[in-house]
Amino acid sequence: MELLLYLVLGAAAGVMAGLFGVGGGLIIVPVLVASFAAHGFAPEVLTHLAVGTSLATIIFTSINSVLEHHRLGAVRWPLFIWMAVGILLGAALGALTASKIQGPLLQKIIGVFAISVALQMILGLKPKASRGVPGKPGLTVAGVVIGWASAIFGIGGGSLSVPFLMWRSVPMQQAVATSSACGLPIALAGAISFMWIGWNEAQLPQWSAGFVYLPALAGIAVSSMFFARVGARLAHRLSPVVLKRLFALLLFCVGLNFLI
Repeated sequence: MELLLYLVLGAAAGVMAGLFGVGGGLIIVPVLVASFAAHGFAPEVLTHLAVGTSLATIIFTSINSVLEHHRLGAVRWPLFIWMAVGILLGAALGALTASKIQGPLLQKIIGVFAISVALQMILGLKPKASRGVPGKPGLTVAGVVIGWASAIFGIGGGSLSVPFLMWRSVPMQQAVATSSACGLPIALAGAISFMWIGWNEAQLPQWSAGFVYLPALAGIAVSSMFFARVGARLAHRLSPVVLKRLFALLLFCVGLNFLI
């Protein structure tokens, strides 16, 4: 049953990541928190374990999602390169920041973020394309901020990078595709940092590599690698308004649960 849960979770996260450029981690983290709590993992480490594991799974989701978006010619690689420079630094700093926050408080911070994303999706709030694409320093600074926040929340950064790119006059499909590409350096830097920070943590369960739980990583990665491509194809075929609102309702409930 545990393996089945991780496979289903990976499928859902993969579709959301490919379809919206956002959503994988926002689904994975709360489900892993509940799963780890049910397994009796120490409360002091289970939230950090969920965040670190989520970031590790996004590595696999991003690879397949990016390959599909690249095949469709939607990734703005020059933008990605300079954002990735900042993302690598920001994600490492974010993991370090998260490690200093107690588990219950970290859950509440993630809950507030999930509710904020849900409200943005429900209300259809989108930044107006009021400015052009920034230069290399601006892209790098944006990458630091996006990488830092994403590592704290255990996400691929789509809920931050997509609005930023749209604000900077990048078309929606290209913003989603480029955001998916940015998820890879976020996940790599964040997961490695969480593994390193948690390596000598005494309360971790068996089969953990620092703050990454390997059985969950394996199960989620297997299904998410396939379903991320499915989501990327759907992103170019569907108008996902209804799906977004349903997903937003789920996020709102998740965030509220974390706060309560």
